[in-house]
Amino acid sequence: MIAPSILSADFAHLADAADSVSRADWLHVDVMDNHFVPNLTLGLPVVKSLHKATDLPLDCHLMITDPDRWAPGYAEAGAANVTFHVEAAANPIQTARAIRSAGALAGLSLKPGTALDPYFEILKEFDTLLIMSVEPGFGGQAFMPEVLGKVTAARRAVNAGHLRLFIEIDGGIGEDTIVQAAEAGVDVFVAGSAVYAADDPDRAVTRLRELARDGMARCEAEIGRG
Repeated sequence: MIAPSILSADFAHLADAADSVSRADWLHVDVMDNHFVPNLTLGLPVVKSLHKATDLPLDCHLMITDPDRWAPGYAEAGAANVTFHVEAAANPIQTARAIRSAGALAGLSLKPGTALDPYFEILKEFDTLLIMSVEPGFGGQAFMPEVLGKVTAARRAVNAGHLRLFIEIDGGIGEDTIVQAAEAGVDVFVAGSAVYAADDPDRAVTRLRELARDGMARCEAEIGRG
């Protein structure tokens, strides 16, 4: 699945930005509070407005402090998937359950330097695992291939039946990196400038999906997809 990130779109025309990627699977919405990360983007009022303006499922990535308090509100606002950072959460299991109770999928995100192993057990409470392949906070950063080991470990756990979730990646995804991410076992690909800097964003979505499918076929041949 391809999830264009509106962080790379024109904030003055977000509804148009959503319309321009009608072939996407999700619309990725980066919420930053200038505390957990050194950037300030958009918040709950904009998510509510976007939900009314597009039929695309909203994939909200909360890069905020105290997600235990704020995350369920994004599910209540109509987000299809609400992901928060394990580094910021006091009670990730409780927060995941609250998100699910409000009607959304619950996602857990890890920064590039955060190990996956300590969180395998709690991932049973989640629907999505978001592996950051850049440091969260700003778009346009270079892809960090060293995080792909976490992707492969999660893919093996899914294939073995220990977990049931989407494996998502965010950061530096474009035509030059999406294949290796797919080969590692990613299901959902967040792409910002690779989509919104293109002359035809919808065509860029289609091209990225084609490349991802090639990589996923290699992944299935090498480590399987269950």
